[in-house]
Amino acid sequence: MNKKLITTGILSTTAIASIHILNRTQNFLYTSGKLLSCSENNFYKWRFGQIKYDKKGNGSPLLFVHDLTVGSSGYEFHRLINNLTDEHEIYVPDLLGYGLSDKPSLTYTNNLYEQLICDFITNVIGKKVSVIATGNSVPFIIAACHHNPELFDKMIFINPQSLYSQNQIPSKQTKFLKLIFETPVIGTFIYNILNTKHHFEKTFEEKYFYDKSNIKEKYILNYMEASQLSGCYAKYVFASFTGKFMNTNIIHSIKEINNSILMLGGTKEKDIETTLENYVYYNNSIEIEYLPETKHLPHLEAPDKVLEQIRLFL
Repeated sequence: MNKKLITTGILSTTAIASIHILNRTQNFLYTSGKLLSCSENNFYKWRFGQIKYDKKGNGSPLLFVHDLTVGSSGYEFHRLINNLTDEHEIYVPDLLGYGLSDKPSLTYTNNLYEQLICDFITNVIGKKVSVIATGNSVPFIIAACHHNPELFDKMIFINPQSLYSQNQIPSKQTKFLKLIFETPVIGTFIYNILNTKHHFEKTFEEKYFYDKSNIKEKYILNYMEASQLSGCYAKYVFASFTGKFMNTNIIHSIKEINNSILMLGGTKEKDIETTLENYVYYNNSIEIEYLPETKHLPHLEAPDKVLEQIRLFL
């Protein structure tokens, strides 16, 4: 019996050690290029961690807020920023848990990001700001605007999260998934298996871009790096996202806000017409424009089309 226990213990320890080595190896391979690092990076010391942000240009303030999918960061806007610096003072943060910002081991929620954005505007920008946000970040921007209207001017939302998805609250199953991902070593290993280079290539080809020929290798590599920065701590925001802890009902907020809002939808984005029409149903002052032959990230795939709409609206 003792020999069996010893053998089982040795095998278990060896397996855990091997998985740990695999985790460290993937982290090294994905982050060794240091593609997201820049000597011009700024950092805002927020109460839950350091928030990395870029600041460029002169003019009316404009805040870019990236999506909440794995590998997201302010990098997704890099093809827009330099074309707007003559007209706007631009701020592009990496949200907590993403990119070069800190990734504490906590539960990430819509309310957390609402607080972050309001504090960032108040303490870093210091004046009313127009906002451009993507996908799953749109709900907490709308909520923040509803609760703190004095901070927000015009808003542009690119392929916003559907109202149906926002109502999907954590269940027993999603809470269990979150717990699994947060497990030391094993949870990191599962996270790494799900977020390989193949995963990012497939996501760009099937969800982010309509024309595969527009996908550049550097896009994939930057998303891969962002998904691994801070090592095992990168998984915590993914765990909360998968567990649906970032969702919240914002219908009341949509009805109440009076800001000028433009929603941009890629014509090839799944169910985008229904999604945008649902927003307009609750606030008929929302304007809609469609970007032909694009999917979820038109600002990477067809930046000129997005820039045209930004300039016309702002």
